[in-house]
Parts: sequence; structure tokens; C-alpha cells
Amino acid sequence: MPYEWEHFDGPDKTSRAPIPVARVTLWPHRSLPRRDFARFILITFAMFMLPTLALLGTMALWGLLPFLMGALALTWYLLERSYKDGELTETLSIWSDRVELVRNNPRATEQRWDANPHWVRIEVLKTGGPVDHYLTMKGNGRTVEIGAFLSPEERVTLSREIGLEMAKAGT
Repeated sequence: MPYEWEHFDGPDKTSRAPIPVARVTLWPHRSLPRRDFARFILITFAMFMLPTLALLGTMALWGLLPFLMGALALTWYLLERSYKDGELTETLSIWSDRVELVRNNPRATEQRWDANPHWVRIEVLKTGGPVDHYLTMKGNGRTVEIGAFLSPEERVTLSREIGLEMAKAGT
């Protein structure tokens, strides 16, 4: 799953800042790992060049070559942009007296939301939201989404896990 829970046993003796009871970090799924990026570009280049072998020595090759290289460069750029978008993270920290959600956007400012866990309501909209099983948290006068990039099954599981962790933190 593209999220990971951390659990903390007790207060950190070296720090004055209170540490959360639990923290979950979410990130978008990457279908093409970085290590396979070069292989993909090389295979794409070979597939682009294969049909042009018949054009070697002709003027038609020079007419086609800029378009093929432009398509390859555009593919490279869009994959790099996808990787940059993949740097998005959402971190939900749960204390006994506070819940905090921090969203780090790669091309925007950091967004923060916090509320008292006693008043926070977790809601999963099966339909009617931007995505199926849209996961939101309501509290402190605001409604925030969490994990919109997760699959519907992952959002349902995450909502249950958040509810359990908040219940544990309250005791």
C-alpha cells in the first residue's frame, strides 16, 4: 500500500516537542520505478528508430527525424513531470489532544489542518465525491480530503485504520 504507519511508545526524552501516538504518511503509487525509466526511454527510442531504418540515406529521414525526437523528448518531459507530481505526500499525525494533517505539494505551498480528535469525524462518501469512496475528515470548522490519490479499497482501509488509531490515542 502506498502509505506507512509509525507508532511511538512514549515521550522522547531528548526533545521538548510532544511526539504523536501514531503517524501515517501517504504517497501516490508509482507505476514506473525510477530504475526502469532509462530502460523505457531506450526501448521507446529503439521502437521509434526501427521503422526509419528503411529511410536511411533518403531525405525523408531528415523530415521525420525532428518529429520522432520531439515525441521522445516530450515523453521524457512528461515522465519527469509525473515523477515530480509523485513527490506529493500527506502526513497525518495523531496525538491524544490533537490531529494534524500536512500536505506537501511539489509545486505549491505546504497545507496544514489540525483539530481536536474528539470533534473530528471521518467520512467516506461511496458516491457523490470526486472519486469513489472519497475520504474526508471534518473538524475545526473545515472539511479536508485525505488520500484522494489512493485506490477506493485503500481509502476504505485507511479510514478504518485512522478511526482505530484515534480511538487508541483517546484512551
